Amino acid sequence: MNRPLLAALAAVAFAGCSKPEVKEEKKEGFRLSDTMMQQIVLDTVRLRPIQDELVLTGEIASDGDKTVKVYPLVGGVVEQLKVQLGDKVTKGQILAVIKSGEIADVQNQTTAATSDLDIARKNLAVAEDMFKAGLNSERDVVLARAEVTKARGTVGKNVKQLSVYGIGADGMYELRAPISGFITEKNASDHEQFNNDNVQNLFTVSDLDDVWIMANVFESDISKVKVGFAADVTTLSYPDKHFLGKIDKVFNVLDPDSKVMKVRVRLDNPGYLLKPEMYAQVRVENTEGAKALAVPAKSVVFDKDRNFVMVFRDRTHVETRPVTISKTVGDYSYVTSGLKPGDVVIAKDQLLVYDELND
Repeated sequence: MNRPLLAALAAVAFAGCSKPEVKEEKKEGFRLSDTMMQQIVLDTVRLRPIQDELVLTGEIASDGDKTVKVYPLVGGVVEQLKVQLGDKVTKGQILAVIKSGEIADVQNQTTAATSDLDIARKNLAVAEDMFKAGLNSERDVVLARAEVTKARGTVGKNVKQLSVYGIGADGMYELRAPISGFITEKNASDHEQFNNDNVQNLFTVSDLDDVWIMANVFESDISKVKVGFAADVTTLSYPDKHFLGKIDKVFNVLDPDSKVMKVRVRLDNPGYLLKPEMYAQVRVENTEGAKALAVPAKSVVFDKDRNFVMVFRDRTHVETRPVTISKTVGDYSYVTSGLKPGDVVIAKDQLLVYDELND
């Protein structure tokens, strides 16, 4: 048999053994129903400023500019305790009634000084009458007037001192709230005795209309926080509730033990939901100058170790498009390949469409 014939027979045999190539075809007849069209949400791929996110931990604290420690002015005994820890108080409200021996002494001195003033006035009147009658000298009148002035000054001093203490009867004085707020610290109990040597603040009153979040920043992240950066705060008590604020102070000092720096976030506190000492998680967001293509984070489908989005042209033309995600921050995922500006993606219920097209 000649060589050309053998070559031809070999080619035919090889062709008979090989399998024909099978091309993957799209499912024909796909169409989004009217119900599905009402359910899905569409979004357009566009350039967005790239955001960076840093997650910090911290604690809620009362606003230090609206927190006042209340000290007793003199030693004594707590006769009546009018408030308890956590109570809401108004400015001027009585917190405790204290009986003080020092106050009683001042009251006695005031009584004595008042009597001395009355006597000095009477002596002055007598001296003036005798001077008019020529029975004494002008010097006697001047001395009598000086005694009146001295006695009046002593009375005035004692009265002012008693007014500062908020004095009642029998050496009682009232300790009052200097501002409106909540009792966040209480170091007093009924019949407790104290003096000027061992006295501490009996109460702390804090206005909790707004609060601080004191968050910890590790050395490696210090460059990622600045005053003005937005902060999204969540707590264990309200995990689904987000409190939005901004960093308003960076404490440029590291704690020598923990090696962390503190930053402060100031938050409004409607309904007084946030309470001092609560644990908080703080997500700090920084918008960089550069931009990148972004899609809603909820529009991304992760399957088979890859990310996909459903690109929509019309109800009969929906494409499963693989994409490369550089990072996801907040509500957006940043795309480095697979999409171009102006593409429309399904941002809600896209998983139902994905399953229908890729079963």
